[in-house]
Amino acid sequence: MKKLTLSLLLIAGAGLTSMAQKIRTESGDLSFLKGQTELNIRYDFSDFQVGGFASEEDYKNKKIKEYNEKEAGRGDTWEKSWERDKKERFPNKFEELFDKGLAGKIHAAQNNEKATYTLIVKTTFIEPGFNVGVVRRNAAVAFEYIFVESGDDSKVMAKLKQPNVPGSQFGGYDFDTGTRISESYAKGAKMLAAHMLKNMK
Repeated sequence: MKKLTLSLLLIAGAGLTSMAQKIRTESGDLSFLKGQTELNIRYDFSDFQVGGFASEEDYKNKKIKEYNEKEAGRGDTWEKSWERDKKERFPNKFEELFDKGLAGKIHAAQNNEKATYTLIVKTTFIEPGFNVGVVRRNAAVAFEYIFVESGDDSKVMAKLKQPNVPGSQFGGYDFDTGTRISESYAKGAKMLAAHMLKNMK
């Protein structure tokens, strides 16, 4: 029975990974990147769902209330950590793996004034997952990658979508929500870099 359960988990995990590998082109193509050595990056967390909640605001309100009921001020501390992760942890993890994946072909960074084009990394969905030791669920993030001319978001060069990018830490020591989610950003970045190198020729 244990072997059957493990097999089912491995199959499910493989399914998630294969789904995550599919970066879909919604419009345009990446040929405009040929010969480019610089790319600006911007992150958009303006509108996304979290788990079974219709909005990030609904999710945050529930978590803040629950944590504050358990311990005064704990929910407010959690909110600060959540917002800090969006500003620092997730972007830093994305850029670290994105830069490594691009293998020196393109230098990509926030506030890159040298870049002709800007990549907007738009988060559309986050599944935070959980890890309580014996039971766990991986995080997952859905992305839209929008390439525009720097300084003019109306000039869209290409738009890509990548659903269900799983996130977990090797060994299962990802009890912290931010750790699990940041691994989704790392995986998404790595896959996007490979996709770009393949399709911008």
